Amino acid sequence: MLTFLLCLFVAGFIAILVYFHIKMRQMAHLPGPTPLPLLGNIFEIGLRPNSETIYKLMIRLYYDYGPVYRLWLGPELCINVSDAEYAKALLSSHVELDKAWSYKYVNSWLGTGLLTGTGPKWKAHRKLINPTFHVEILEQFVEVFNSNADILIEKLASQVDGPEFDIFPYITRCSLDIICETAMGVSVLAQQDSNSQYEKTIRNLCDSIMTRSAKPWLHPDFLFNLSSEGKLQQQWLDIIHNKTRSVIQARRKHLNEKKEPAPASDSDLGRKKCMAFLDMLIQSPGNALTDEDIQQEVDTFMFAGHDTTSSSLGFTCWLLANHPHVQDAVVMEQREIFGSSDRHATFHELQQMKYLEQVIKESLRLYPSVSLYGRKLTHDLHAVDYLLPAGCNVFIMSYLLHRDPKYFPDPEKFDLDRFLPENILNRHPYSYLPFSTGPRNCIGQKFALLEMKALLSRLLRNYQLLPGTIPLRVTNEIVLKSMTGINVLLRHRDNVVL
Repeated sequence: MLTFLLCLFVAGFIAILVYFHIKMRQMAHLPGPTPLPLLGNIFEIGLRPNSETIYKLMIRLYYDYGPVYRLWLGPELCINVSDAEYAKALLSSHVELDKAWSYKYVNSWLGTGLLTGTGPKWKAHRKLINPTFHVEILEQFVEVFNSNADILIEKLASQVDGPEFDIFPYITRCSLDIICETAMGVSVLAQQDSNSQYEKTIRNLCDSIMTRSAKPWLHPDFLFNLSSEGKLQQQWLDIIHNKTRSVIQARRKHLNEKKEPAPASDSDLGRKKCMAFLDMLIQSPGNALTDEDIQQEVDTFMFAGHDTTSSSLGFTCWLLANHPHVQDAVVMEQREIFGSSDRHATFHELQQMKYLEQVIKESLRLYPSVSLYGRKLTHDLHAVDYLLPAGCNVFIMSYLLHRDPKYFPDPEKFDLDRFLPENILNRHPYSYLPFSTGPRNCIGQKFALLEMKALLSRLLRNYQLLPGTIPLRVTNEIVLKSMTGINVLLRHRDNVVL
C-alpha cells in the first residue's frame, strides 16, 4: 500500500511538471528568460528576494528583452509591458477589469474594496463613492491640507540651516494626518509623534506584500500563515484593523446620537459639506454598505491616499532641490498669486497654480507613485504583435512606459515643457498613466493633486530646498520609494533673493 501511494505521488508530481512544461513552452514565443517547470524563473529572482531586487530584475529584463516580456513567478505567468499600444489594449477594455493575481496578497489588509475588488460589488461601490469626490467636497478639504501644512512647516524648522536630512518621513507623517482627518474625521497626530506606530506598520506591510509575491513557496495561504513573515504580517494587520474598527464604531455612535438624516440620494451624498469620507459611507443611501464594506473602503483610502501622495511629494521635492531654476519659477508663480502674504491658499488659488501643476506632472512622469499595476485576463487579448492568453497576468510598468523616447525625447531629463498644452495634444493618450486610466482609473486623483499643490505651495513659500549628496535608490514597495530616502538641505525662503 505504501509503495502504491508513493508511486501515485511520484506519478502525480511528474504529471504536474509535464503540464507546466507544456504550458511554459506554449508561451515561448514571448521574449523572456527560460523558466523551469513549476518553479518558473525562481533562480532569476533569487532565493532571498526583496522589493529592491525584484524591481531591479524587472528593469533589467526590460533592457534585455524589450518593452514586452514574460516572467514566470512559480506557476503564474506575468507579462510585463511598457508600451503605449499594449497599455491601450488592456486599459481601454471594459471586460478585463480583474486585478492581477498578486493583488490577492493585499486582500487580508484591504479586503475587496475599490482597489482590489471586482464584479458587481466593485461596480456598485464605485458608483456609490464617486460623488464623494465632487468638487464641493474637495473644496472643503483645502483647510485640512493647509492646517496640516502649517504643522509640517513648524516641524521642518529644526532642519533649517542644518546638514542634509531625509525629508520623506516629515512628508509621510503630514500626508497620513491629512488622510486620517479627511477619510475618518480623526487625526492620528503622526506629525506630533515621529515614532508613529501606524505609519511604520503600513510601511512594513507594503514591503512584506511585495516580497511575498516573489516567493512561490509562500504563495499558498496555509504555508504563509505558518511562516515567520505570515505571523508578523498578522500582527501588523491587527494594529491597522483595530484602529479602523474603533474609529468606525465611534463615528457611527456619534452620528446616531446627533440623529442626522441620511442623504436622500447619491448627489446629496456628494454635496453634503463638512463630512469626512467615513461619515458619507456610514450615511450612504439606504445603508447600502455593511460595517465590513466600510472598513475595507476606509482602509483602502488610508493606504492609497497617504502612501501614493507621500511618494509623489517626496520625489517632487528632490527634483525641485536639484533643479533650482524650476524651483525659482515655482516661487515666482506663488508670489504672483500671494504677493508677500503668508496666508493659506484657497481652492480657487490652487487652481491657478498652472506651473506648479506642470512640475507635479513631470515629477509623476519620472517617478510615478504607482509604477506597476496589473490585470488578470479573463479572455484572450489581442495586443499589437502578440496574443496574450486568458489566465495570464499583464503588468504595466509606468516607470518605464513614461521613459519611452518615442513620446518623451531625452526621457531622463526633467523638462516641464512636456506638459504644455500644445505638447500634450498630439501625444499618445496611453503614454502617460500616473493614475492609470479607463474604468479602473484612480478615483482620488483630483484630491491628490490638490493636496500636493497645497503642501508644496506652503513649503516653498517658507523654505528653499537645496540638493543633498546621497543619490536616490528607487524601488517598488507597492508604491515607488527611495531606499536611501529623499535627502535635501533646507534654508529660510526670506533669505533667498530671486
